[in-house]
Formats: sequence, C-alpha cells, structure tokens
Amino acid sequence: MELAVRAAAASCSSYPSLQRAGVPRRLRRSPGLPPLPARRVAVAAAIAVDPVQDIKTEQNDVPETEVFACPVCYEPLIRKGPPGMNLSAIYRSGFKCLKCKKSFTSKDIFLDLTVTSGTKEYSELKPARTELFRSPLVSFLYERGWRQNFNRSGFPGRDEEFQMAQDYFEPVAGGILVDVSCGSGLFARKFATSGAYSSVIALDFSENMLRQCYDYIKQDDTPLNTNLALVRADISRLPFASCSIDAIHAGAAIHCWPSPSNAVAEISRVLRPGGVFVGTTFLSSPTNSGPFSSGALRPLRQIVGPVNSSYNFFTEGELEDLCRSCGLVNYSSKVQRSFIMFSGQKP
Repeated sequence: MELAVRAAAASCSSYPSLQRAGVPRRLRRSPGLPPLPARRVAVAAAIAVDPVQDIKTEQNDVPETEVFACPVCYEPLIRKGPPGMNLSAIYRSGFKCLKCKKSFTSKDIFLDLTVTSGTKEYSELKPARTELFRSPLVSFLYERGWRQNFNRSGFPGRDEEFQMAQDYFEPVAGGILVDVSCGSGLFARKFATSGAYSSVIALDFSENMLRQCYDYIKQDDTPLNTNLALVRADISRLPFASCSIDAIHAGAAIHCWPSPSNAVAEISRVLRPGGVFVGTTFLSSPTNSGPFSSGALRPLRQIVGPVNSSYNFFTEGELEDLCRSCGLVNYSSKVQRSFIMFSGQKP
C-alpha cells in the first residue's frame, strides 16, 4: 500500500489540473491565490449548471473529459451530454472508458460507478456493516432518529459538525468536494447549499441511501439544479482521476468501511496537492471494544478478533498513524468524549 501511495503522490506532481466542473476559467483559483468568496463561487456554479440553458449546441455534443474515472482502470471517463455537475445534467449524460470500453449511465437517480455496474448475472455480498446500510429501513430511519442518537457518544450534531468541517475546508474553498459514505446526504446537502464549493458529489455504496438523499433534496431547500451530483461507488475504488479532488468528507463512516487502510489510501490518491480530508468516527472505548479498547491489551484484538464484529473502532493514535501511512500530513483532531473529528492534508 505504501508503494501505491508513493506512486500516486508522484503522479500528482505532474498530473495536469482538470477543469473544475461548472466553473468558468476566469473564476478558477490559481496556486497561491486566496480562495474565492463563497458568494462568487455560488453564482458561477449557478450560471454553469442552469438547467434551462441550451444543451443542443455543437460544443455540448462533443465528448469531454470529466473528473470521473473508470473504477476498473482509473482512466478518466469521457462524458457526452449536457455539461454541469447537477442531477439533471448527470442523468442525461453518458460516460465511457475508452480503455476498458465500459459504459456508465444513470439508470436510477444516481450515477453508478461501481466495478459491477452493468452486470447482469454477477452479484456479491459485502460485510454485514455494509449491507446493513443498504437496507431500505435503515436508510429511511437514518435521519429520523438513528443519527440523532450519536449525541450520546459526544457527536455535537449536524450544524456544529458542519461548521467544524467547514473550518478545516477553508483552504480549499471554491473547489470540488466529495462527501464519501454520504448516507442520506445529511452533510452533502449542506455543503451543496453553502455556496462554498464549485461542485459537491454525494457518494455512497448504498442505493437506498442515495434514493433517500434524492427524496430529501426534493423536500428541503436544496434545489434540484444545484451543483450536487449523486454517485454510487465503492470507497476502496473511488471513481476519480488521481489528484482531481479538493476536499473529501467522511462523516461517521470509517468504522463501517471493510478496509479503512485501502479507503484512506484511495482518498489520498484522488486528493490534489493541498487537498483536505476530514472524517468523524467513534473512538475505541470499553463500551464498543471491550478490554481491548486501549493500553497493553489493544494488540490482542488482532488475535481474538473484535468484540463487536460489525465495526472497527480506533484510538486517536491509530487514526493519526493511518493518515500518515497513507501520505497525509498536517494531521489534527478535535475530541469530545467518544467523538473525534480528524483531518489530514495531501502534501
């Protein structure tokens, strides 16, 4: 994994900057310049993704390279269809990998960029903690009581957690943000309506979570033509070109990932130099990890297995070590009881 991270870091130094989706060239940030004011970015994005614009021009009929990449070979996908990073434009667009010849479309309200997208016979089951959140019932309940119970462990709540994340993301304001393991879009919707980012991609493996996110978008004050796209993808096979993403958020997620090390390595790969990763999770404690929560007995969990087989809970030292081993620097964190918000930056 260390070699893969070093290779990704090396490619970032020479990888050409991809066009920020939906933001005119004159409004893109240059290295060394301060971030764009949120209002200016919001106006630029609104102009770029106006759903009533003429999409039948010759320019829009020409395939264009996107920030999206093939989940099989990581080659940038070629997009043909209306421009813009919004639900309508993504739904009416087709994506194709010229190397694998694999095509991707939005069969539902989300763009499916998993390796198994388009398969007819093959199917596979993920670990129980992954399959749990694919359930229609859990997806429905997530913002109707499930997530609110996290405050018992010290989670500050949606508004405060959002503002804490925004503080970490301030250096990359105006860029592309991906909310991985977005669930029902609890934070993705707030990021999109904040006007602080050129594009926001709500990404999850659960089809039902993405459908629930779409239902909330229709119900609340998130316009359907805002700079928000819904994408189904595997956290360990992120469908983005290397060094193409400015900010990645993972709220209450890492403890659910089948392989946190592979996932953070992928996050490091797709972040551009200077890009910021922010995550929150439950710290390991006697409640969720038994006698192996910390101290001298901690290494024994590798032998006897986790007390709670559904989730992986880490100490703060382990999270910092993981981020650094995946090539992230400037690690920092904020802790409140069992809640931790941690951040790392791509050098």
